[in-house]
Amino acid sequence: MIKPCFLLLLFCCVSSSAKHSLKYLLTSPAGISNLPEFMGLLMVDDIEVCYCDSNKRLEVKQDAWKKILDENQLWKLITQQCFEILPELYKARRDRIKELYNQTDGVHILQVIRGCELDETTGAITGLMKCGYDGEDLMSLDLKSQTWVALKPQAVTIKQEWDADKASNQERVEFITQTYPKWLKTYLSYENNSLLRTDLPSVSLLQKTPSSPVSCHATGFYPDRADMFWRKDGKEIHEGVEHGEILPNHDGTFQMSIDVNISSVKPEDWSRYDCVFQFSGAENITITKLDKAKIKSNRVPPSAFPVAVVIGVVVGLLLLLCCCLRFCLWFRRYIAFMPANTSGP
Repeated sequence: MIKPCFLLLLFCCVSSSAKHSLKYLLTSPAGISNLPEFMGLLMVDDIEVCYCDSNKRLEVKQDAWKKILDENQLWKLITQQCFEILPELYKARRDRIKELYNQTDGVHILQVIRGCELDETTGAITGLMKCGYDGEDLMSLDLKSQTWVALKPQAVTIKQEWDADKASNQERVEFITQTYPKWLKTYLSYENNSLLRTDLPSVSLLQKTPSSPVSCHATGFYPDRADMFWRKDGKEIHEGVEHGEILPNHDGTFQMSIDVNISSVKPEDWSRYDCVFQFSGAENITITKLDKAKIKSNRVPPSAFPVAVVIGVVVGLLLLLCCCLRFCLWFRRYIAFMPANTSGP
């Protein structure tokens, strides 16, 4: 049974502080009627920049990338690659792998990721190119030796075939180590107002019940390179703390939460605790004091419980029940005294 992991699901990565990445995610599925035979996705810092497929669909979602395509006259090259060259190339590669696996029909997926990562602090550039088949790693390209590394026994034959084309391997390495970093740096310079913007979060304290952990929830922040932690007397604590994942919002911002168990904390000691939100590499922090009055909860306090309404509803139900009983008794008496019908049908 094949798990249909596509593009973002298989190759989703989290960018670390002061690092930026450019990645091409290429997918060639077989046996899935509602998907194109080839799909290509370009991402910068895990944000979708450009998409194309074999159905001749091309979407450029960031103005900075449009500018790069214009300046380098790449529109014709991209359309040829996405609409004609790559679909045929990846179909041939996928079919060759199926042959080595002795596969015929069914759902099969060839996936490739290639790209680079730039560390702004050190200036170091790292690159990668990996091939996956049916959700598992198949081969990776060694950028130093410019040869393929087989990660599965079935890939040994493919490695030998691809390594025989030394010119193509060299071209791939040059793109990954030279062209991609150049495009990434240019893109970042154009996108200062987008990728490098900073949106501060809205922070709330949440609690389901009085005995539940208190959750410090931050939402609406950008970028996603951020951290949250609980402190006591100004020092970070770890005991009784549970970290949540950073999740995307529909508007392109992010949210995250961190819980702390305060069941053993005396009410008079709550003021010693606070929740801290901080962007990675930034000095400024957002502090939210643990204050019972500011905690949002699903619990309804006794003073707010609608007792009168509940009593009214109960009385109404009792009256309705009495009426139903009286009707049932009347109906039974009516049936009992009704004369029998002795005539034929």
